[in-house]
Amino acid sequence: MHVTDFNDLFWDCGSTPTTVIEHGIVDPGERYTGELAHAAVVVNDPVRRGRVTGTDLLPGFAEHAPLDVFGMRVNALRHHPHYVPDRMHLHEDLPQEQMHTEIARRRVYVHPIRWTSLGLSLLEAMQLGMPVVALATTEAARAVTPGAGVVSPSVTELHEAMRAFIDDKELARETGAAAREAALERYGLKRFLKHWDQVLTEVTS
Repeated sequence: MHVTDFNDLFWDCGSTPTTVIEHGIVDPGERYTGELAHAAVVVNDPVRRGRVTGTDLLPGFAEHAPLDVFGMRVNALRHHPHYVPDRMHLHEDLPQEQMHTEIARRRVYVHPIRWTSLGLSLLEAMQLGMPVVALATTEAARAVTPGAGVVSPSVTELHEAMRAFIDDKELARETGAAAREAALERYGLKRFLKHWDQVLTEVTS
């Protein structure tokens, strides 16, 4: 069982039959306000994981807007060369409920992850109603549908997109609404559980 088509493509399972059941997440609710002209990032262990999580890209984004970094062990960034004190604000391991509310107060969500099949924080941000900008790596290019945000392998293009959302509240809100609709349809829990029921029925029969 794979959670993304990307994983199904890249993992060599030999002769073992495989199938894909895409992620399903609990809807955090439409909380987007975008009241703060900041960008939000969620990343765990940004120092240990480094380039995998795009830690080296954070200062570049922070040049274009204040960057709020949420996640586990983000405080370790304070002693890291990529930390920009006056442009990056660290929010260490907030409870999920509180984190969702705080992220949704930011104008745009940034997903700088180079290597993960599909970060659930990206899907959560979309379901919160946030516009997103994401590296076009792994499964992100399929998750962020046209109109739901900007996906590109060009960091320069992502900087420009982030700035556009920061500067235009209405554009950010419209894009975030499209992101929520797309994420609910594709990554809703009801679809996820139904697919699992179907597969388990087929296997056990």
